[in-house]
Amino acid sequence: MHLSKFTDYAIRVCLYLGVRQGDTVKISEIAQAYSLSQSNLMKVVNRLVDGGYLRSQRGRSGGVTLAFAPQDIRMGEVARFMEGETAVVDCACCLLCGSCGLTRALREAQIAFYTHLDQWTVADALNAHPRTLGLLLGNQSGWAADTGPT
Repeated sequence: MHLSKFTDYAIRVCLYLGVRQGDTVKISEIAQAYSLSQSNLMKVVNRLVDGGYLRSQRGRSGGVTLAFAPQDIRMGEVARFMEGETAVVDCACCLLCGSCGLTRALREAQIAFYTHLDQWTVADALNAHPRTLGLLLGNQSGWAADTGPT
């Protein structure tokens, strides 16, 4: 299964904001941290706001924050929302369209993929590797400033 860059960026935004829980963060800060285009990231953020995953605040001191605690946001749910209901394979122009025995298996695999991701929250992803928090907090070595290697 392959996730689009749109979904990849959405996951990155959620992780970045998960470390800064409760803080309002400018999109430009997130774009700079990941070396991404701010205009592309703006589209991703707008979609996440529309989906209720983020809250946005306009104005000079504006930015975005997670709408829920990191332990309450399921990665599969975010991926499913960002990807939409697209099939794994575009069968529209295939000779077997409507008569293929693999269509059901591909759909079941897609469901299993998202179901597995649903077992992971933003908090789980942030804590799954000892360097994640440090890197997202701007420590280039990756170790959280107050914890050192674990």
